Amino acid sequence: MQSSDEGRRSPGHLLRLFRLARPELGSLAAGTLFLGIGSAAGLLLPQAVQRIIDDALGPGKAAETIDRAALWLLPLIAIQAAAVALRYVLFTTAGERVVARLRAGLFEHVLQQEMAFFDARRTGELTSRLASDTTVLQNAVSVDISMALRLTASVVGGLGFLVYTSPRLTLLMLSVIPPVLLGAVIYGRKVRKLSREVQDSLARSSEIAEEALSGVRTVRAFAAEPQEVQRYAGQVSESFERARTRVRASGLFMGVMTFAGYTATALVLWYGGHLVVTGSMTVGKLAAFLVYTLLVASSLAGLSDLWAGLMRAMGAAERVFELLDRAPAIPLSGGLEPLSVQGKLELDRVRFSYPTRKDAPVLKGIDLSARPGEVIALVGSSGAGKSTIAALLLRLYDPDEGRIALDGHDLRALSPSWLRRQIGIVAQEPVLFAASVADNIRYGRGGASDEEVEAAARAANAHDFILKFPEGYRTLVGERGVQLSGGQKQRVAIARAVLKDPRLLVLDEATSALDTESEHLVKAALDTLMQGRTTLIIAHRLSTVIGADRVLVMDGGRIVQSGAHAALVAQDGLYRRLVERQFVSA
Repeated sequence: MQSSDEGRRSPGHLLRLFRLARPELGSLAAGTLFLGIGSAAGLLLPQAVQRIIDDALGPGKAAETIDRAALWLLPLIAIQAAAVALRYVLFTTAGERVVARLRAGLFEHVLQQEMAFFDARRTGELTSRLASDTTVLQNAVSVDISMALRLTASVVGGLGFLVYTSPRLTLLMLSVIPPVLLGAVIYGRKVRKLSREVQDSLARSSEIAEEALSGVRTVRAFAAEPQEVQRYAGQVSESFERARTRVRASGLFMGVMTFAGYTATALVLWYGGHLVVTGSMTVGKLAAFLVYTLLVASSLAGLSDLWAGLMRAMGAAERVFELLDRAPAIPLSGGLEPLSVQGKLELDRVRFSYPTRKDAPVLKGIDLSARPGEVIALVGSSGAGKSTIAALLLRLYDPDEGRIALDGHDLRALSPSWLRRQIGIVAQEPVLFAASVADNIRYGRGGASDEEVEAAARAANAHDFILKFPEGYRTLVGERGVQLSGGQKQRVAIARAVLKDPRLLVLDEATSALDTESEHLVKAALDTLMQGRTTLIIAHRLSTVIGADRVLVMDGGRIVQSGAHAALVAQDGLYRRLVERQFVSA
């Protein structure tokens, strides 16, 4: 059943693959023109060979005729060489443009997917689709198109000249083609399946490499280098075994094709020799026929290689088009974009389970409201659902039940991109990009001036330490900000949020991993950032929530207590036990 489904999909994938080249029709048309010129010149060469041999063996042995025929070879060869070069440049350049657009479009489409999509897939798998699969497609939409057209023209033109030279010999030679074509179809299906398996195996090895390299500090800390090397080598070995199976199938097919080609040549030599002996054909015609036979045979062999490459491309195309055809469950845009935001938040009977863990409810009927400018703290043990509420506010997910509203508008009715522009988030481990300090701050609002970036850094208590760097704001922070300390990364993240100027602010464990001095500086920056904004503080360290207007205590996906810090401490409840536990730990 699977093979028949794949067979039905292949023509569609093939047409869609070639449809990607539609914007390059001008270059492809010019390339096709030069292809025709080069093919025509190549097909005329055996005619000159026939003329030279027949004149050389003729009764008069006219040297002048032979010279003229030989001289004609030079311009034909020159024309063919120039046409081949121009054809290659035009087709290959067009193909490079097609693949560049495909990569950019695929990356854009992947970034538009909802968070559940990324939860279910590894980063290495997606980067493999962007790199390995598109590389496989690159030849299919560039050089392979050019080669296929040229070889097809050689086969068709060569067969025409073969029939013109000797119809009887042509019928004899063509007797070996039907079984070869049947073998090509069977082989192509086999290779396409094997190629898809190879690409999937390579994607898994990319996943392992990406995990090990991105977490190299953890690998080093646990002295787990041999373990990671063994894991990667095992997956590469599996990829090699699948690739070797594909290579063996290709080798068998190429051997059969070679045998068929040379068998056809032997038959032509045998029967053609008899025709020459009986006077039914000249030696020159037989030589020309042999050249055309070799031309057709080599072109068919080339087409079989291209067919194998095309089948490999089909395996990659299925994966690429599968991603391109996937519609995000939560699109980036579309919906209301109110002109102003007050900052009133409401969560009404919200229930939620992560899409990859539907059998494990995280939120079990949350009711929460926040007035514009109010500071609310969420506390509780790990796994209580605090950070999940922040994810739902950003609409990274939609609740399974219930409603979340901003200023009375259900979040589902708002444009997700507009909504996210209204919310600033500072996380426990902020993600910085491998760029300069200024670029990381400017990520909060693209196009911000250097003065605005510096003002945001001053508000976040980051300006002084940035100036101490040799290159100041142009200092590169390294991948994920590894060149900065925890407190420095937090203050850069706060500066990014200040520059964004959001109406709602989410502080997700923003100071829990900092030392006392760093916490003091970060907390001062956060106090500045929180002014006039509806703020949701998620914290384990209860000292950061004392100044909140309200503290909501969560346990097991529910809000079990609500009130001011002092009132909750006075009650005999979970909050008081959390405070006492931290006091004892301190």
